[in-house]
This record gives sequence, C-alpha cells and structure tokens, in this order.
Amino acid sequence: MKRAAQQSLFVSVDPLAEHCAGVDEAGRGPLAGAVYAAAVILDPAQPIEGLADSKVLSEKRREALAPLIQQRALAWCVAFATTQEIDQFNILQATLLAMQRAVQGLSVAPQLAWVDGNQAPRLACCVQTVVKGDSLVPAISAASILAKTARDAELLRLHGLYPSYGFNLHKGYGTALHMARLKEFGPCPAHRRSFAPVRRLLEAC
Repeated sequence: MKRAAQQSLFVSVDPLAEHCAGVDEAGRGPLAGAVYAAAVILDPAQPIEGLADSKVLSEKRREALAPLIQQRALAWCVAFATTQEIDQFNILQATLLAMQRAVQGLSVAPQLAWVDGNQAPRLACCVQTVVKGDSLVPAISAASILAKTARDAELLRLHGLYPSYGFNLHKGYGTALHMARLKEFGPCPAHRRSFAPVRRLLEAC
C-alpha cells in the first residue's frame, strides 16, 4: 500500500472539511484487554455540543455523548487489536492496526484522516497527525469518546469472565488493586504478557 502523506500539526485545524475522519485510540497503557480505536466523520448539519477529549469527561457524560455521535455522524466505526496482537506486534503497532481497521470500516471513505498524536497508520487517504487533537478537533474528540466507551464496555465484559481482578474498577490499568490481584491470582488470558509487570510475574513462576 502506498504510504499516505503525513504531517504533524500543533494547532487546531478546520473540523468541518468534507469527509474528514477524526481518529483516536483508547487503552494503550493498561496491562489487560484489547486496544481500541475509533474513526468518526462528523456531519456539519448535525452538530454535537460538548465534544471534548474523553479523558476530561465524566463516565456519565461519555455514555451520553456516544449514542449522539453514532446517531448524528456521517459515518463512524470502532475497531480493536487483540491482546494477542499487542503481544505479537507491540502496543504501538497494534494501536496503529486498530486505527487502520477503524478507518477502513467507515461506510463513507474519508478524503483525509486526522489522527491524534504524532504517529499514524498507513491509510488509503491523506493523513494529518494532530498533537493533542482530542482537545482541538471535534472529530477526534468524538472518536476518543467512542473508543473509550467501547473499551470500557469490553472491560466490564472481562470482569464478568474474570471477576477476581476487578477490571470493572481499574479498567485494566496498573493500579495498586490490580497489581495485588495479579500477584495473588497470576495473569489471566486477558493480560498483555509483553508488558513488563505481567512478564515479570510470569518469569517468576
């Protein structure tokens, strides 16, 4: 595949250009679960108030905005890379893979993809990376909300499968509770074995 043109931006860009997708991820840092990504093409005729970086929004607000985004966007898609793919490729490459899948899954082909951060997947369209884009570009904010809510839902599902680890409380991040449960019960199939805290526990067994 031909490498798309890429540019790193440090300022806000016009969020209403035709068929431009915002792309963001959720779940790079946790010790367990898939890494999620979302792509969103907003509809300028149906604005959504309150879009912001998902990390600054309350869980209740994210859960309220997610269905509005799905209803009003021209197109949206949520995708993920599995725990096994994270261990096989590393977290960066798995994140880029999830982003690629999200963009490819859009029902409307974007002319341009705005990707949060300073690294982007290879896409069929042009790409612009936007540092802190989840707080600068509404389409990226929308993508961050969809990725975050989808991943949180998956961690609740994992809690049902592996209730001993408290995934419903820490969402897979390396909190004191999570580390204590890891040491007590050992890693479960949802844990990322390539991540140092999990790898060290496996090596100690």
